[in-house]
Amino acid sequence: MDWDLPFTPTVRRLIIVFGLLAFAMTWLADIAMLLTSPDPWDPATNWVPVLVTGPATVLAVSETRFSPPFLRRVWLIAAMSVTLSVVSIAVPQDGPSWGTLETAGLLALILRTTAQTRRTTTAAASAAALSFAVLILPARTGSWSTIVAGGYILTIALAITVTLGCAVRALEARRRRNISDVRQAERLAIARDLHDLIAHHMTGIIVQAHAASAIYPTAPDKVAPILQNIAQAGTETLESMRRLVRVLREDNHSALRPGDLLTELSELTASYSAPASDGDSSGAARLEATAAARTARLSPEVEVSAYRAVQEALTNIRRHAPGTQASVRLDADDTWLWVTVTNTPAAKRAPSPAGGHGGFGLIGLRERIEALDGVLRTGPLPGGGWEVKAGFPLH
Repeated sequence: MDWDLPFTPTVRRLIIVFGLLAFAMTWLADIAMLLTSPDPWDPATNWVPVLVTGPATVLAVSETRFSPPFLRRVWLIAAMSVTLSVVSIAVPQDGPSWGTLETAGLLALILRTTAQTRRTTTAAASAAALSFAVLILPARTGSWSTIVAGGYILTIALAITVTLGCAVRALEARRRRNISDVRQAERLAIARDLHDLIAHHMTGIIVQAHAASAIYPTAPDKVAPILQNIAQAGTETLESMRRLVRVLREDNHSALRPGDLLTELSELTASYSAPASDGDSSGAARLEATAAARTARLSPEVEVSAYRAVQEALTNIRRHAPGTQASVRLDADDTWLWVTVTNTPAAKRAPSPAGGHGGFGLIGLRERIEALDGVLRTGPLPGGGWEVKAGFPLH
């Protein structure tokens, strides 16, 4: 499951701050409860749940670059909690022996295990082990009233947690199916691009072949350069075909004429700047192209993909941030063509994007660009607004 949710840096910082605050308050409450017991440090089962298993369980939920694999952490925490419960049942207790932080951490692990683990059998086994660890927590106290009341409350909490985890798992499975369907449909449509972008190469080859046949009887010395041109055009055509079988086609199946990228982008930015059909104010788009980008030799599939990147970016700006100013910039060096689309911060966020919430345009665009060994980067700008930057190798 992809946990990299599209939060802004400010929202991410707020989530981290509130998460740390909740952790600190829960831990302090456990420590305060521990200190109220007659002898907090004897037996050890009084303080181990508060000072060891509780923080360890919360750390197991979080993800850092130093963390071991998630399932290994799950089984380690489950074994640690169950072992402590068995020892607490065997040894008479004078303290609580049951921490709120440990309980919350186990429930969070169950939620994440149910939602995130790819294999269903592994997810079920891991969640069952954690659920068992949660349900025997009240038995540590040795009090039947606590066991009955705590078991009832924890059973309800477990049911809610597992239900939420299964719901997230189902949503993620549906999202993956949608992505797979989008990619498959776009890959099947690539056959139409073979005619749109290769036809001009094949036409040139045929014309030159006829010319060679016509002049051979009278000027055979001029045939060799023509044959070299045919060989070069054929090689370029084969290279384009190999790449195009992995490249996606426009949704409306309209072809981009090779060599007319700047013209097509000018028309695209002009249509973005035109007033909307419903009379609402529309933003303006500005096109900039460096001298290197204007003189760069682009393959047909790179031109189509660059146009597609700008089209998708401007469409998203109009849907999610209407009325903002957009900038389209083309730059190139010896090896890469860079297409950057940015927009200014929106005065107010659109409550409901025009056309609804699709969410698959950038997925198809990334598939197209990566098929050409290119890169796509999207994200918010430091001062507000959004940036879409696509890079295409020229050779």
